[in-house]
Amino acid sequence: MTASLTGAELGARLTRMRQATPLIHHITNYVAMNSAANVLLALGASPAMVHARQEAAEFASLADALSVNIGTLSPAWVEAMVEAATSARAHAKPWVLDPVAVGATAYRREVAGRLLACRPTVIRGNASEIIALHGASTGGRGVDSTVASDEALAAAVALARNANAVVAVTGEVDLVTDGQRLARVSGGHALMPRVTTLGCALSGVVAAFVASGADAFEDCIGALACYGEAGRRAGRDAHGPGSFASAFLDELYRIDADALIGLAPLEIAHVP
Repeated sequence: MTASLTGAELGARLTRMRQATPLIHHITNYVAMNSAANVLLALGASPAMVHARQEAAEFASLADALSVNIGTLSPAWVEAMVEAATSARAHAKPWVLDPVAVGATAYRREVAGRLLACRPTVIRGNASEIIALHGASTGGRGVDSTVASDEALAAAVALARNANAVVAVTGEVDLVTDGQRLARVSGGHALMPRVTTLGCALSGVVAAFVASGADAFEDCIGALACYGEAGRRAGRDAHGPGSFASAFLDELYRIDADALIGLAPLEIAHVP
C-alpha cells in the first residue's frame, strides 16, 4: 500500500514553518555556524548558536527545536549536547541528531551512543554515517559518504525502529523512513557537495520544519524537498561553488509554496 505527498502539501509545510518562525537551538561545529544561521534566516526561521554547558539545557527548553551536530567535539560540548537533548525531550521539544563522521573514531561512536539514548526525533546523515551509527563498518572517510543512499536502506529502517526516530539518509537521492514508511526525495545539484556545511545546515532546516509540524516523517520530507528544489534552482546559473553558495541562499529566500506545487508527488511506501 502506498500514499503520496503532493507539491501543494509540501508547499503548505514550508508556509507553515515560515508563519511559525521557529527558534532553532544549534549545537554545531565551528565550520557550520555561520552558514547554518544564514540558511535558516533565508528560509524564515530563527537560529541560535548556544553551546555553553551552563545554559544549553535551559535554552533547549525555550527553543522550538534543537539541532545537535557532532562535527567538532570537545568534552564540555559533549556534556552540553547531552544535557540539551535531555532537556528538549523533557519539555516535548523535537531534536535532530547529525552524527558527523560517527564511524571515524571510538570517541565519536561513544558520544553518538549517549545522544541516541536521549531519543532524537530525527537522525540525519549520509549513508556511511547512518550505517556506522547502526553499528556496521563501512570504512567511512571523514564526513564524506563512500556508499550510495540505497545501500543504507536496511540500516536506516533498523535504526529508525530501534531508536523510535525518523531517519533521513541524504545523498544524490534522499531516503526518509520512520521504520514503517519510506520515501525517496530527489533534487539538489551536483555543486552542493562542493560547498562546505550545506549538509550541517540541512539538519537545522529539518529541525525547523519538524518544530512547526505534526508528523516528523512527512515534515522531514518537506524540508528535504524544499532544500533540494532550492539547490536545483541555484545551480541553473551558478558557475562554480562560490556563485552557487550565493545563489543557494537567494533561492532559499525566494522559494515559496508556489515553487513546490509543480514537483511530482512523492510516493510513500510501506516498509515490510
